[in-house]
Amino acid sequence: MSSNPPADPAPRRRWSLRTRLLIGQVVLLVVVVAGIGIATELALQQFLVHQMDVGLSEAAKRALVDSGGGPSLGPPPEQHTAPGPPPSTEAQTGPGPDFLNRRSIQPDTIGALVDSDKSVRAGRVGTDGVQSALSAAAHEQLAAVTPGKPVSLDIPGQGHYRVVAATTWSGKTVITGLPLKSVDATLMRVFLILLIVTAVVLVVAISVGIWLIRRALTPLDRVAATAARVADLRLDRGEVTLPVRVPVADADARTEVGQLGVAINRMLDHIAGALEARHASETRIRRFLADASHELRTPLSSIRGYAELALRERDALPPVVAHAMSRVDSESRRMTTLVEDMLLLARLDAGRGLEHTPVDLTRLTVDAVSDAHIAGPDLQWALELPPEPIVVTGDSARLHQVLANLLANARVHTGPGTRVTTALAEDGRGGAIWRVTDDGPGIPDELQPEVFERFARGDSSRSRRAGSTGLGLAIVAAVVKAHGGAIAVESTPGRTEFTVCLPGALTVAG
Repeated sequence: MSSNPPADPAPRRRWSLRTRLLIGQVVLLVVVVAGIGIATELALQQFLVHQMDVGLSEAAKRALVDSGGGPSLGPPPEQHTAPGPPPSTEAQTGPGPDFLNRRSIQPDTIGALVDSDKSVRAGRVGTDGVQSALSAAAHEQLAAVTPGKPVSLDIPGQGHYRVVAATTWSGKTVITGLPLKSVDATLMRVFLILLIVTAVVLVVAISVGIWLIRRALTPLDRVAATAARVADLRLDRGEVTLPVRVPVADADARTEVGQLGVAINRMLDHIAGALEARHASETRIRRFLADASHELRTPLSSIRGYAELALRERDALPPVVAHAMSRVDSESRRMTTLVEDMLLLARLDAGRGLEHTPVDLTRLTVDAVSDAHIAGPDLQWALELPPEPIVVTGDSARLHQVLANLLANARVHTGPGTRVTTALAEDGRGGAIWRVTDDGPGIPDELQPEVFERFARGDSSRSRRAGSTGLGLAIVAAVVKAHGGAIAVESTPGRTEFTVCLPGALTVAG
């Protein structure tokens, strides 16, 4: 039984340093403000409940006295009264105990009297002084209150109350309760004020935090901009200078960003030194190649001249000597070609050797393909031209050499019967595009990245019916670059295409 491997989790979103700092600041501020608010609410609640308990204790003492005394009091003393009706008392106005009939009782006060037989008389004083009955559930809840410290209850149908119970000398339980709605209203008002203050503080903190973070990270932005400018420089060849450095103000080793700026400046100094050493080495090599090529032209011309002179008397020479002189002439010609190519590359590297004249690419293409057809009659040569001539500014001889080398490359590295198509077209911007396509065996994948390097060879997979210096495509790339153009290759088995893009006006490459 096989199971599919788990899919890779989606990459997590990376937040910027500014965002993380701002979120951290906001979270810390929220935690601090929330802690202060909770502590304030708890302290205020404790204070208000304590104040409520003081009033509740006074009300409970009066209710206890009105109900027959407290636990520390004995039975009421006997009173001798004259015969006649009892003294006048306040009439009961509701179902609650007698102490609720006091005129000074606080509105919304709840009172209950639990007899020894568990019967309960309970009521609530309204704002008009009239008592109202409580529900049976409220009776049961009040009857369950034990004497001792005040407790908070949610009495069904009445709301949130603070109640306290006490026992009289006769065993009755007197329960007094005061409403907590004023306390709850005060706490809610303070909570809303804290929310508003928190929102205002967060808005102010976020605004100030964005400004502070942006100001604090501005040096880091300048360091990043310096690194970006260096990254955009062409450092692969030629004389390279690195005038960009992190400003002195952002390279203070006493700060974290300054330490980064100091490190980048040191790195740029090392890179600049390495580039100068590399350029100096390349310059010496190019000068050596140019001087050596120039100096070799004279002895090579002399060798070729003596070889040709000897070959004029071929019949008078022994066969072995005649064959040797023929080989000397052939190799001297090949050596001369190699020296000329090396000298041309040295001149192109130095930015010399180009002319600025109008070049008719249509006529040049026809001439190059005709020469290639004569040199390789066993290949099929095709030509695709635009209806109107294409003229660019450049060096006619060098551009002819570009196309001739591309056609020679196809002729040398493909077999008989290969179809080679040369196409010329406009690029829509005043320039031209050359395409040389063949249906040969193709260029190996590992050779394609370095096909335009000097002395690159692909003998293992492309047939070689003639000698090659390995500099043909390197010269093509150098000439095209010197004209400000670009060259690319795409190759698969059965199809290889070289594409040359040339601007309308010659632009000397730096």
